[in-house]
Amino acid sequence: MQNTKTEYGSNQRTPVVLPEMEQLLPPLSAEQFSSLESDILENGCYAPVIVNEDMVIIDGHNRFRICEKHGLPYKMLAFSFDDLLEAKQWAVDTQKGRRNLDKWELGQIALKLKPEIEARARTNQGSRTDLSVNSSKSYTPTDTRKEMAQAVGIGEQAMGRIAQLTENAPQSLKDALENKELSINRGWRILKAVQRFPPEEQDSAAAEMLSAVREINQSDAEANRRGKIAGLFCKAYERAVL
Repeated sequence: MQNTKTEYGSNQRTPVVLPEMEQLLPPLSAEQFSSLESDILENGCYAPVIVNEDMVIIDGHNRFRICEKHGLPYKMLAFSFDDLLEAKQWAVDTQKGRRNLDKWELGQIALKLKPEIEARARTNQGSRTDLSVNSSKSYTPTDTRKEMAQAVGIGEQAMGRIAQLTENAPQSLKDALENKELSINRGWRILKAVQRFPPEEQDSAAAEMLSAVREINQSDAEANRRGKIAGLFCKAYERAVL
């Protein structure tokens, strides 16, 4: 990746929106989008939209959409990437801190990158000329799970569990993970428990387990709230008598 330092105005070039790039990251919440829109309307689009040398938008889709909606000018800054996979990885690295993406969200992004990671591995293997059929040298195939985990910055174990949950978990369990009601580890434990049931009973078993988890979480939250209130009363009492 290289910043070419080439800039364009929106009146000079028209960027290209590639759906797989725009949909790579989870969408902003309505509140986040509204806040960004208000900022741009008040202060203008001061951060450039990042494009590659083919004018495909790599970062800044929301800024672009807002500016187009309101007829506002914006700047574009061109970066050079080896391929679209490198561009996607750069976009993830740039945005994951800003958006505070959790492991489940990062794992879902990694799964979107899986076909390209596997394709790049096949290309690299096919381009090797140092190994003959009878070569004594060994060739270690690409560990896809490891590559996926590294691409988004999470652990291999978490990546493997996310992949299994995405492929095998009942929809109610996936929804709970999407809504940040469960950690990856707790979701994994529920999946393992659910898989002990006959297939036709797994959906209802998952729903019952999730209901129990929600009740426990609610009880814990209430206990914590009461503990904090009690602590405040104790401090207030100490100040009053001392």
